[in-house]
Amino acid sequence: MSAESRQPVSEGPPKGIGPMQRREMWLAYLMLAPTFIIILLIVAGPLLANFWISVKPVQLGDLRPPAVLVNERLRGSPEAAGDSATLEYRLRNSSRDEEIRDVVLKDEVPAGFTVTGLPEVCELSGSMLSCTIGTVEPGWRDRLRLEGTVSEAFLAASRPERASTPEVSGEANNVLTNFEFTLENFSRIFNADEFWSVLRVTFYYTIFGTGGALVLGLFAAQLLHTSFPGRGFLRGLFLFPYVSPVIAVAFTWVVLFDPFSGTLNALLTKMGVVSDPINFFGQRAIEFSLFGIPLEFPLALTTVIAFEAWRYFPLSFLFILARMQSINTDMYEAAEMDGATPMQQFWYLSLPQLMGILSVLFLLRFIWTFNKFDDIFLLTGGNAGTRTLTVDVYEQGFALSNLGAGAAVAVVVFVVLVTFATLFIRFSPKEEGL
Repeated sequence: MSAESRQPVSEGPPKGIGPMQRREMWLAYLMLAPTFIIILLIVAGPLLANFWISVKPVQLGDLRPPAVLVNERLRGSPEAAGDSATLEYRLRNSSRDEEIRDVVLKDEVPAGFTVTGLPEVCELSGSMLSCTIGTVEPGWRDRLRLEGTVSEAFLAASRPERASTPEVSGEANNVLTNFEFTLENFSRIFNADEFWSVLRVTFYYTIFGTGGALVLGLFAAQLLHTSFPGRGFLRGLFLFPYVSPVIAVAFTWVVLFDPFSGTLNALLTKMGVVSDPINFFGQRAIEFSLFGIPLEFPLALTTVIAFEAWRYFPLSFLFILARMQSINTDMYEAAEMDGATPMQQFWYLSLPQLMGILSVLFLLRFIWTFNKFDDIFLLTGGNAGTRTLTVDVYEQGFALSNLGAGAAVAVVVFVVLVTFATLFIRFSPKEEGL
């Protein structure tokens, strides 16, 4: 065997990372750890808190833990040294559901007040008062009275009983921090027929509101992509619905569509289109018949969807217009020379190039619209068949004071959006060439 045949065969460059690179990697992770922790607290903290509350029977009053509240007062009207007076402590349990254990009251007796009588649960060490009350029941109330006499120093002072603040200690179960969990909130919302109706309304509102904003944005971008005098001014004017404060534009729509003094109803009645004014934001549905089949048109919900599409189409318009301006115009010139109509150019040339940005816009607008609260709340308050899941979160948590049920609905919103986003990213169309 020759010497050349005995040479080891090279297997290429070494794979993996060496000790030096590994140390540099861990050093980089260590330096970035504070940033990771801050981002985790900002992003994941509220989300985890919402999941935590959703599996607990938390009411609005549970945000403040149970505690014994105390109010110190001076009873009697002493006028001279040696007169009798009473120091009274009014105590009560702030919770009507939870007991408080090992309750102890501590306070400093005001200077110039000589104690002559103590409650059985209290003892005095110098000027320090300590009262061991023990366990108090939910809704408990009581009074502790210290009998005594006053001196000239006590009478000369201004509100001497307020010189020190009573301190009360005790232990109580806190529904927010204990480890008792329940699925009662989810069972309550899923067993309610109203929840499924609200879910259908939410999808209806989200899908049509998102689709309307994209269609209007695409139409506006196609219209203002062509060069003509005043195009820059119109582009800026088209941004008005999006940059205006929502409270201003919502109030404007309410005034325009008002059934009594609204401009639209006045025009419709003057033109003879309708005989009576239409309550666009207050009427749930309009009944009509199609081929003998009775149907209902959701009037208030459709009006809110129209507002959603009008208000947010400028965002789609900006993104679509920017993408259209980056498309090479040579293929349009070639298509025009081949006799392609404008509609054919749009369908076979423009639209495939816009599929990527349209997919991203649909995903973003779907998520934002699904989470939309302020528009519906300002226009209808969630009435007349326009109640969505976000409005339901508000009503459960604040109107009904059931924070646990509100958090459970918010968890449902989160799960629906994560599922939708995952499936959409997996199956969404891409631009040609990507």
